[in-house]
Amino acid sequence: MKPSSNKSSNALPTKNGHRGFLLLLFLALPLCFTACPGNGSKSNNSGGTGSTPAASPSPANASPKLAIDGERAFAHVRKQIEFGPRPAGSSELARTREYIVSELKSYGLNVTVDEWQAKTPIGERKMANVTAELPGESSDVIMLSSHYDTKFFKEFRFVGANDGGSSTGALLELARALAAQGKPRFTYWFAFFDGEEAFCENWDDCKNPDGPDNTYGSRRYVQRLKENKELKRLRAMILLDMIGYKNLEIPRDDMGTVWINDIIWNTAREIGHSAQFVEREDSVEDDHVPFMQAGVECIDIIQLGGYPYWHTAEDTLDKISPQSLKIVGDVVLASLPRIEQRLLSKPASQ
Repeated sequence: MKPSSNKSSNALPTKNGHRGFLLLLFLALPLCFTACPGNGSKSNNSGGTGSTPAASPSPANASPKLAIDGERAFAHVRKQIEFGPRPAGSSELARTREYIVSELKSYGLNVTVDEWQAKTPIGERKMANVTAELPGESSDVIMLSSHYDTKFFKEFRFVGANDGGSSTGALLELARALAAQGKPRFTYWFAFFDGEEAFCENWDDCKNPDGPDNTYGSRRYVQRLKENKELKRLRAMILLDMIGYKNLEIPRDDMGTVWINDIIWNTAREIGHSAQFVEREDSVEDDHVPFMQAGVECIDIIQLGGYPYWHTAEDTLDKISPQSLKIVGDVVLASLPRIEQRLLSKPASQ
């Protein structure tokens, strides 16, 4: 990923007497229940894609019925680091992919692997996207996604604990938690993209005959959806990337769909995580861009600015916190019912 040139001015520069009282309260509560009107909280939706306001239950209703296990997610990150650097086409990434597929199958999910030969500045590389499907009452799809490759470096050993590892670990745990709850209203796709990272030093340094030197897997995914006439099934997409830093501060994605941003940030505030989902905006070019260009409503949940170890040898496991992984996972889980309700209120438009 890289910071977009159209970052907002606030964006960071790089890709955060007790008994008496209780008696009175006890006597007053029945009056409140019979006389007080409902007090559901308001959404601050500012328009975005579509015109229907996002549903916003009260803070009490926003508390997640599901929760992810931060230690489980962290164990998935550790396992990836044990494989070593994992650039696209490497044997280390192949072993990582086998681990991801094995975990997803153990959750009872339907897993498919799409392999292809990608042309890169350093020659052809075998790449593979992994998708796990959780069938729902509707065939319409909400996608949760991450890239699982790490950037290719010759100069130093890059294990990508945060950049690739953290979001992949959290996504595996999200898949487990959602699969355990039974059949959802929407079908869910858990997508693990290969080849997000550029092979050249910088995002835009090199070009290929088939497109840019980045987002190989997500571009392939959109292409396959179009070929199979399934793009219209995909109603919303949430991308996770670099979400495990101990000092977690995630800004809003000002490239993404406003109503999805609003739901997630309102939910984060209501369940006590406004210090981690901050009211600042940033623009990052990432795996959600091909989906945006295809008309899919989506956002990127990422802390690029404010992570000083991005694309350095110091992006290691000690920078990652199980609590950060849990916070992001719990916010996403608590937001999904609201996202579903919003989608049910308007027809598909792709």
